[in-house]
Amino acid sequence: MRTVILSAALAALCLPMRPALAQDKDNVNADDIIRKFAAKEAEFREARNNYTYRQTVKLEELDAGGNPTGGKWEEVDDIIFTPEGKRMEKVIWAPVVHLDHITLTPEDTQDLREVQPFVLTTAEIGLYNINYLGREKVDEIGCYTFSVKPKKMEKGKRYFEGEIWVDDRDLQIVKTDGKGVGIVSKNNQFPKFATYRQQIDGKYWFPTYTHADDTLHFPNGQNQRIRQTVQYQDYKRFEGKSTITYGKTVDDTTAPPKKKQ
Repeated sequence: MRTVILSAALAALCLPMRPALAQDKDNVNADDIIRKFAAKEAEFREARNNYTYRQTVKLEELDAGGNPTGGKWEEVDDIIFTPEGKRMEKVIWAPVVHLDHITLTPEDTQDLREVQPFVLTTAEIGLYNINYLGREKVDEIGCYTFSVKPKKMEKGKRYFEGEIWVDDRDLQIVKTDGKGVGIVSKNNQFPKFATYRQQIDGKYWFPTYTHADDTLHFPNGQNQRIRQTVQYQDYKRFEGKSTITYGKTVDDTTAPPKKKQ
């Protein structure tokens, strides 16, 4: 997202201070837990690539008191498969984008697809510093909590920085709280978000809800508060081998306008 010429990515959640975590590090083999949940995350990613679902995004510009000011972006997409088994996004509803103070950027789209539904697999744990913080419950689910931060960043790639909660029985991520980071212009601002997962088909924890409410601070001194929600609904398993693509077909009457220069 960008303020006229400037930018800020999708969404953030300012959470109240939580109680201190139970520090029982002496009784927990953190490296073993990381290894096991990363392997489960790899299974989860492969499984989710074989599901259809509906993704509903809503982003609003707010005043300092949290009231909508009229600027918003909404879109409903179905993640489906073609008869040939290719996975793609089909735009169901996309009214004209009307944002007065910020503009969506490619990093926003990348974060929506890759960072907000954060997955940390065996192949990716080497990219991050992962530190065990202790135990905590999320909606009565016992969890191991870790801080996650990229070791280094490459231009053009997006990363997650924040905290994750891992179910202490299924060893899968059930909540993430943080923001997307990467090497970008200082005009790009990427606020915090929280993503929650639910168990689908009794096995894998899939993302079902992302929420963000944050004030973006731009280098020109301009501040802009935004609120964003993403809902992932109606997961259904596709029986067949999938190939992932990101083709979209949008009706000319609903296509968003080109960015202002």
